[in-house]
Amino acid sequence: MIAQIEELFRPKTDNQPQPQNNQVQNQSIDDGDDVRKRTYHEAGFRDGSRNSGSPLALSICLNAIYARFQNEEKELIEKQQLAKEPYITEQKNRETEIKTLVISKESKEQQIVKVEADIRAVKDHIEELKLEINDLPRNPEKYHISASKGASGKFWIGLIILMPLSLYLFTFYISTSYSAFFKPFDANSTIIMNVLDSKAFEKAWHDGSLEGAFVTFIPFVFLGLGYLIHMFGEVRSIVNYTKIGLLLLTTFVFDAILAYQIEEKIYELTKTFNTPEFNIPIAFGKIQFWGIIFAGFVVYLIWGVVFDFIMKEHREKDKIKHEQLRRKKDIQIHQDRISDIEIQKAKLIEELNKVKTDSIAAQERVKALQSIIDAVIIPTKEYVLYASEYMQGWITFVNEKLRISQHEKVVLQTECMETYHENLKSVGANEDSQNAVYVTTL
Repeated sequence: MIAQIEELFRPKTDNQPQPQNNQVQNQSIDDGDDVRKRTYHEAGFRDGSRNSGSPLALSICLNAIYARFQNEEKELIEKQQLAKEPYITEQKNRETEIKTLVISKESKEQQIVKVEADIRAVKDHIEELKLEINDLPRNPEKYHISASKGASGKFWIGLIILMPLSLYLFTFYISTSYSAFFKPFDANSTIIMNVLDSKAFEKAWHDGSLEGAFVTFIPFVFLGLGYLIHMFGEVRSIVNYTKIGLLLLTTFVFDAILAYQIEEKIYELTKTFNTPEFNIPIAFGKIQFWGIIFAGFVVYLIWGVVFDFIMKEHREKDKIKHEQLRRKKDIQIHQDRISDIEIQKAKLIEELNKVKTDSIAAQERVKALQSIIDAVIIPTKEYVLYASEYMQGWITFVNEKLRISQHEKVVLQTECMETYHENLKSVGANEDSQNAVYVTTL
């Protein structure tokens, strides 16, 4: 504490920090500061003598000194303007920033409105696609699709007819192929029993795997030929028509071979010494020969026509399903697009909220700066300088003029220093502050 008291009486040097504002003042202002320091020093000595160095009186006097310093600073118009210049500049910058933020805010709001409109448009389009999916089977021509109405019903009717026809062909060709190539005919059996054997499939597999596999898969040969005829018929051309004719001829010839083999076996059962050898003219003259051919080939043609009809109906049905599937994929694409737009919207909202927050902060800063500009700026470093001069005068009186013991002087000086530091603290000033300012409104 004694060292602090001694510091008060130490002569001021040129190296002591000065307020930043003093660096731009001219020499006349520096001379005014010296006069001002002496005035405060003399006031401290005079007030100390009047109050016998009382710490309580010092506290009251320091408050009065601070009020006096405020009034003096208020009267220094040029100094106040110079001190407020940075705040005025910052306020202008903030106002420009607010204008920019307002423009940015309006832009973000417009973008959000546009994004919301895009979302509504995509959702409306999705609803349209859903309605089209439901309406496609009923009104395909409305959507420029060349598909027949009610194709599904025709398809199922044709499929119901095709299934027993397929079973018939399987039964017929299994039986006739077994009878033609593997079955030994019995003279005591009727012709029908020799031609159509209800146990042909079992007997063929009983005779051997080769026989069983032959009679099992031979119906697929005829069905495959029918499928090829349908495929060639889809593209109309002379070449394809020629192929179809060859396939039909092949099927007819194969049926004729089966009928010839069966008819030959039947002929051998009734053959005598005078009976000529079985040949093609004899086969063509047998009613059973043509009956076997037509029982297989004609039904095969019917099966082919029904199969072709079903495939065409299925193709018509596939057109609608394809369009429905395409629309479902479009819906998924649009839903993904909505998700992307929602992310974009959330980002815009986040940016808008940040702009609003920055704008509010800038407006509050402008108000705060305006309060600073409208107020009196008190350079605390300068106040510390003048308050210390006042304290020097006060302590000088205690040391030189007050008639008390040395111990009492030390105690009194200590209490006065504490009062001095409390005053600096109460007004927001301290000896370490360099460029801080204290703002108050008078």
